[in-house]
Amino acid sequence: MARPTPLSGFPEWLPADRAVEAHVLDVLRRTFELHSFAGIETRAVEPLGELLRKGETSKEVYVLSRLQGEAGDDHAGDKRLGLHFDLTVPLARYVLEHAGTLAFPFKRYQIQKVWRGERPQDGRFREFTQADIDVVGADTLPFHYEVELPLVMAEALSALPIPPVRIAVNNRKIAQGFYEGIGLDDVDGALRAIDKLAKIGPDAVAELLQRDAGATPEQARAALDLASISGTDASVADRVRALGVRTDLLEEGLGELVALVTAAAERAPGVVVADLSIARGLDYYTGSVYETTLVGHEDLGSICSGGRYDSLASDGSRTYPGVGLSIGVSRLVARILSADLARATRAVPAAVLVAVASEEDRPASDAVAARLRAGGVPVEVAPAAAKFGKQIRHADRRGIPYVWFPGADGDEVKDIRSGDQVGADAQTWRPPADDLWPRVVAAERGTS
Repeated sequence: MARPTPLSGFPEWLPADRAVEAHVLDVLRRTFELHSFAGIETRAVEPLGELLRKGETSKEVYVLSRLQGEAGDDHAGDKRLGLHFDLTVPLARYVLEHAGTLAFPFKRYQIQKVWRGERPQDGRFREFTQADIDVVGADTLPFHYEVELPLVMAEALSALPIPPVRIAVNNRKIAQGFYEGIGLDDVDGALRAIDKLAKIGPDAVAELLQRDAGATPEQARAALDLASISGTDASVADRVRALGVRTDLLEEGLGELVALVTAAAERAPGVVVADLSIARGLDYYTGSVYETTLVGHEDLGSICSGGRYDSLASDGSRTYPGVGLSIGVSRLVARILSADLARATRAVPAAVLVAVASEEDRPASDAVAARLRAGGVPVEVAPAAAKFGKQIRHADRRGIPYVWFPGADGDEVKDIRSGDQVGADAQTWRPPADDLWPRVVAAERGTS
């Protein structure tokens, strides 16, 4: 068989790198559960019409089909299926399907693979893992959840072996109320243009506002003036009001934004900043919106984003508003690895290699391994009864810190890093806590 050609955009981590990813996932899961988010998993496919319904038609959705169709296959017409490109559209369907049994507000986290037909590049993949948290209400959802969620994410991200994060927040009501106040009718078009500000700059955005959103040059300049405002306290609202626009919706949005940044300044100082250029181009956001970047790694773009949505899910009689945030886990892990921000202390789980003196003695080595495992110690038995020096080198190559030598007159265990070798009993011996399982060591920030 010829050597396989890698598929770009479909990451496969080596064991040590996978250990880093597993650590990230464990930290996220633990933090979400500490805040009482319940874990769910949804199917990988949704009806194609649903995937394309909520402002995501620009995304290349992978369509599911069988190589050889059979009579009765439901993959044609409006029943065609696609792999989900995010976890929000599946959540909307899940809530509607299970609304009769869910308790609201429904707090869920979800960690799953998603698929997008994007051009692979740094931090962008065609298959990747996302980690989402959302709170969904029935008919109403209190504003305080819009404050809670970015702070939960700040807590989760601060526990990872990464540089500090900055969560930029805005409120859709501010932009919509401001645009209405200056007579700019195409609010969604204006938001889509402003969403490109960081990528193409203010001059190009001004052209987009005039060409695609129908703005006059004066309206385009006012929209850019609004987008230039940022800060970490209530002075942000004063600077917006100084632009001379007054509407009830604008004031409502400013009040919510000030409440969010004020709470964040107390609970996560320096993490959350109001940034009125944050637009989030998706059309279902209606309140707070969030974009998260790694300090010093802004070139990576957003690693975590989301917002408030009031009409994503509705069954005609009830509406289920929500607020949510999504971490691009694969995007984050790829940067951790490429920038050497963290590494695993070893690539394998085993803390101990049990040596085998001869193949006739392998049952004795297996019995030692069983006793150690019964005590919660991850163990590997030597693959061959080679000379002990070769078995020690095997352990060293795999990063296993201890080698166990069974003996008729008593067992001994060797720390191959220090060379210390002492008598030991497999029933009671345990390695130090730092050696028991692989750890992820963060560069410049100690261990986590």
